[in-house]
Amino acid sequence: MKKHGFLYELRKNKALFLMAAPAVLLTFFLAYLPMSGLVLAFKNFNYSLGVFGSAWNGFDNFAYLFQSGTGWLITRNTILYNLMNLITSQFVAVIVAIIISEMVGRLYKRFVQSVIFLPYFISWVIVGIFAYNLFNYETGVLNGLLRAMGSEPLNLYTSENAWMWVFIICLFNMWKWTGYNSIIYIAAITGIDAECYEAADIDGANIFHKIWYITFPAIRPTIITMILLQVGRILRGDFEMFYQLVGSSGQLFQVTDVIDTYVFRSLATSGNLGMTAAASFYQSAVCFILVIVVNKIVSKIDQDSALF
Repeated sequence: MKKHGFLYELRKNKALFLMAAPAVLLTFFLAYLPMSGLVLAFKNFNYSLGVFGSAWNGFDNFAYLFQSGTGWLITRNTILYNLMNLITSQFVAVIVAIIISEMVGRLYKRFVQSVIFLPYFISWVIVGIFAYNLFNYETGVLNGLLRAMGSEPLNLYTSENAWMWVFIICLFNMWKWTGYNSIIYIAAITGIDAECYEAADIDGANIFHKIWYITFPAIRPTIITMILLQVGRILRGDFEMFYQLVGSSGQLFQVTDVIDTYVFRSLATSGNLGMTAAASFYQSAVCFILVIVVNKIVSKIDQDSALF
């Protein structure tokens, strides 16, 4: 037996390997084994023949996806909305974390943090009901206010431009995720040496100087890491948000359809597994490339801030 080889380590650390085995097996069966289904993206799937018995059709599924215009449409919507979600959610989370960290009063600070964190636990189904009661043409709060002011009500559920701006501004996404994202930044700010702020006070720095010259530089690695982790999700739209807020309204597909909702709707209606598998494969491949490219750019600028 080769010394310091795998079998040597297995005999030496049997207890550690045994404890790790459930996690390894769970990851293998739930994450790696299902990847064999990726071959569907390159097949003309036939239910009677099964996944591996169906005939190969090369890149025909990918070609049809983009030649029909659907591929470019859902890619544009997914990248646009997720990029805006990334920018706004992280920016607002940093601002909220700084504000909470500067608050005086331990109990008040905890209360504010809990209130901001609460929306994270609310299901998108409930948020969808909130949105419907807010924007409904007949009984919505928004149209009720417009009627009270003598203005014409707006039918937002047939207006593409209205929902495009709702998702670009990311109101619901910010409301739901800001509290959750801010926790990481609050922890990073808490880890800053208090002597830095004391030295700044002695030098006559005000609160804005301390935030700009101490807080921001100290949490910059955390911000970069969070952005890198979120970049991999740029092509993975928040399915629950888009589906629960808009539903299956065909009038809004042009501006609200993202890759995840397209895959779900295709599986539920057409049953074309080859096409949906091609869309999912394309989504995962581009996400992987984005993470590698962005991490490479970050490593060129600051090696210590890169993930790998």
